[in-house]
Amino acid sequence: MKTQKSEKFKVREDFLPFHRSWFGPEEENEIVDTLRSGWITTGPKTKKFEAEFAKYTAAKHCVAVNSCTAALHLAYAALGIGHGDEVLTTPFTFAATANVAVHLGATPKFADIDSETLNISPEEIAKKVTKKTKVIVPVHYVGQPCEMDEIMKIARDGKIPVVEDAAHATESVYKDKKVGSISDMTAFSFYATKNMTTGEGGALTTSRDDLIDRIRMLSLHGMSKDAWKRYSKEEFKNYEIVYPGYKYNMFDIQSSLALHQLKKIDMFWELRRRYVEKYNEAFSKFPELKIVKINTHVKHAYHLYPVLLKTEMMKCTRDEFLGNLQKMNIGVSVHFIALHLHPYYRDTYGFSRGDFPNAEYASDRVMTLPLFPRMNDLDVEYVISAVAHLIKKFKK
Repeated sequence: MKTQKSEKFKVREDFLPFHRSWFGPEEENEIVDTLRSGWITTGPKTKKFEAEFAKYTAAKHCVAVNSCTAALHLAYAALGIGHGDEVLTTPFTFAATANVAVHLGATPKFADIDSETLNISPEEIAKKVTKKTKVIVPVHYVGQPCEMDEIMKIARDGKIPVVEDAAHATESVYKDKKVGSISDMTAFSFYATKNMTTGEGGALTTSRDDLIDRIRMLSLHGMSKDAWKRYSKEEFKNYEIVYPGYKYNMFDIQSSLALHQLKKIDMFWELRRRYVEKYNEAFSKFPELKIVKINTHVKHAYHLYPVLLKTEMMKCTRDEFLGNLQKMNIGVSVHFIALHLHPYYRDTYGFSRGDFPNAEYASDRVMTLPLFPRMNDLDVEYVISAVAHLIKKFKK
């Protein structure tokens, strides 16, 4: 790693990206095999991946789709969410969790987060449930499962379905229960930066037999069951439009990546866990930083590494701190700016600062540092030393 001297800190010349995917000859060979097969859209490899992912998540059914956003949209639509309904979720999430509720005409409602884990608070959920609440959507922030026992009890008491946003939580386990098998439906992401990736992609799992056919049909224009087989050598059967569905299907080129990424996911997890432990050990020594608590009764997916900069102890803002890290050739991000602070949600639904104090505190201070399997120990140590340098430079 070449370095150059700057402000008594040796800045690396090569840029450490926020994320870099890990593909090998297995994925390459599978894609070539798919291209040569002549079947590149939704077909046998997608069906194979659906079966393998359902097994991995301990779910009865899996529908592979083109994004986690699509999976969430399908889940809400399968439940019949629409005008006049409320979708109860966390403000500390990516916009897709709430956006798809808006697309269906529903109203997003928020419950504040726990200040230690940054996951949605069951106590706050209980306060926000109304007769209009038609689904509760916990988001497993950066891969740590929410308190699902408490959330499921609230849901059962109110006869409200639960859809988990597990965009960050493919490997996660809650009290020996695999995420994907706990609630009515669970949405996963295989976006470019995720723990396993198909570039773009996602999946929706469920063990509810009464929903699976509707989900499958909604995912592909509302066409009748197994419509993808209409171009195969099996007996011809014309399709029918059963619902006004969407174009959300995953296709076999994507599935060629998914099949092998799933096989590597445990190896990826071990590397990320090791880097998280290094970060936590180093950053726990700085009172200017707050580490996100990891509960002992869960398996964390370690999708991202967030840490809170206590700006009240600093002479700089969070964004200024991140800007300095970028100048030191470190890719960074923010997960997340609380949804109720964004112009659309603020102006449309009348949210304002003070509505969700814990989410706002985190939103103003959270920094997401590089965490991916293709990093090495020297990369992690460089990030740690850069953060330490800036804390010393900017602390009050």
